[in-house]
Amino acid sequence: MREQPPEERIRNFDEVPYGYTPEEAIEEALRCLQCKNPACIQGCPVEIDIPGFVKFIAENKFRDGIVRLKEKNIMPAICGRVCPQEEQCEQVCIVGKKNEPVAIGRLERFLADWERSQGEMDIPRIPAPTGKKIAIVGAGPAGITAAADLARLGHHVEIFEALHEPGGVLVYGIPEFRLPKAIVFKEIDFLKKLGVKLHTDTVIGKIKSIDELLKEYDAVFLGTGAGLPWFMNVPGENLNGVYSANEYLTRANLMKAYLFPKYKTPIIKGRRVATVGGGNVAMDCARTALRLGAEKSILIYRRAREQMPAREEEIHHAEQEGVIFKLLSNPAAFHGSENGWVKEAECIKMKLGEPDESGRRRPVPIEGANFKVQVDVVIIAIGNSPNPLIPSTTPDIESSKWGTVITDPKTGKTSKKGVFAGGDVATGAATVILAMGAGKIAARGIHEYLKTGVW
Repeated sequence: MREQPPEERIRNFDEVPYGYTPEEAIEEALRCLQCKNPACIQGCPVEIDIPGFVKFIAENKFRDGIVRLKEKNIMPAICGRVCPQEEQCEQVCIVGKKNEPVAIGRLERFLADWERSQGEMDIPRIPAPTGKKIAIVGAGPAGITAAADLARLGHHVEIFEALHEPGGVLVYGIPEFRLPKAIVFKEIDFLKKLGVKLHTDTVIGKIKSIDELLKEYDAVFLGTGAGLPWFMNVPGENLNGVYSANEYLTRANLMKAYLFPKYKTPIIKGRRVATVGGGNVAMDCARTALRLGAEKSILIYRRAREQMPAREEEIHHAEQEGVIFKLLSNPAAFHGSENGWVKEAECIKMKLGEPDESGRRRPVPIEGANFKVQVDVVIIAIGNSPNPLIPSTTPDIESSKWGTVITDPKTGKTSKKGVFAGGDVATGAATVILAMGAGKIAARGIHEYLKTGVW
């Protein structure tokens, strides 16, 4: 797929890949073998009829294609951009056994972008109201998906979102150059057209408790994500200029701060910015730093490149853009100036030992192999846990030692009658598409519960 040259894109927040033209999309779709037993559908967490929508593209029937796609996924423009198709549907594509797999994600994005360019959206027929009311807590990928599926079944659905815009990580976490906000808001418009009611600036656990919601609604779904950042607990981590990835990216995404000075929202800038971590969030931070004017954006990761959990595409884009990779390295301390601002990251070299529980080789410090990196901003991007607010205010919802809400993976049920959960709040930080898959599972579980009353 054609994309902005690296030397241009590091000076703007415009989207990097340009997307397919209709001719390119048709050519790519014609590569699909239309398998009788398509493994790609099994590889998709939201069960999209992939051969179905791809066939419509090949036949130049884009309207039919987007309708088929949206039967299972109301956010194709988002999933086509940020989902790791290479580890899911494309990984099991039969074409990929001898050649490049069919570019399913790019074709999904094409259809969604084509629909948006037409200025009209097909809204599915909604059945007669069931009279049942469901409260969704959190307007991120899991909550949005559950809400859409339940609305399509005729239930009355209301979403309660703590922040001032719906979207969760789609709006506040993923940078504009990877997922434009206008695309997210367009997908959420579809949700509103299904009849879903949105309440923003509403912190459940403070304004209302889960028990209070259960008095008004027949079921509650928790899709509150994983918004509690992890830190390293090393000396100097509390210095000014050391941020969690959550804070850094939220500040950059908030109220178009990335368009500073056109928008006057304060922004975090640094000349030498170090990001700690090797996942997609770390890549987002390191690439954002360049666009905000960093002379050097340094990525510090304790394993080798091969063990990075980030998508290969994100690593490749970061390398193209000039992010400096300091691999097999880990911060041991941060040192500050007299006025309390970080000025130096003291790191230690690592070597790879035996595999740990994740299957990746465990990084082991090399004694005496310390070195220092001059920095004025540090971003810690090593993971997140669910916010403890709802478990702490609803003690009969069982949670794990990691703070995740314990659910039945087949239904989304929690330990509290009438309460379901899914996405990062149940699994810990994961991908957008896995959260959406959990939302679909919970929607089915909620529908069954509302029909039968059986818990």
